[in-house]
Amino acid sequence: MKEKLLEIIPEFNEIKNEKLREMTLEAMIMAIEKGGWSPSDLAKIPFTLLIEETNVSLLEHTRAVTRICIGMARAIDATLGPKLPINFDFLVSGAILHDVGKLLEYQREGLRYTKSASGKLLRHPFSGVQIATLAGLPDEISHIIANHSHEGDHGKRTNEGILLHHADFTSFEPLKT
Repeated sequence: MKEKLLEIIPEFNEIKNEKLREMTLEAMIMAIEKGGWSPSDLAKIPFTLLIEETNVSLLEHTRAVTRICIGMARAIDATLGPKLPINFDFLVSGAILHDVGKLLEYQREGLRYTKSASGKLLRHPFSGVQIATLAGLPDEISHIIANHSHEGDHGKRTNEGILLHHADFTSFEPLKT
């Protein structure tokens, strides 16, 4: 499964810290297995249930958000450098995993995708933090996952969390029209 994930999400290789990359992969594998999915399902699962009949998959959304984060981080680093420090590896890991909880929040019912029993109780930021913690990821990654959506609107986000939050909504809001 690891090789397939590296093939369909090449952004894993942007994480330079090998241990962090491995833990990020382990978190994704754990969520896929716990949710009863396969890596190929990532290209079929809708990225949201809030937009009826969206044609954007969880895989496409995850990669888009991650690429947006990478682009923003590189632009900020090139212009502001140490004035706005960004932990690139934490950002990329958090971006890849920001919606990992959806693999527990969603289920397939025939040709439709709906909320699972777990998803009716816990939105994906919460189940995503559980997965990250079980995979041994640093709290900084759990923070990014927990605060990427509206659940984090009343807390303080890290620099990486702010970038991820805006990248996520940049890849979501225009599709709602």
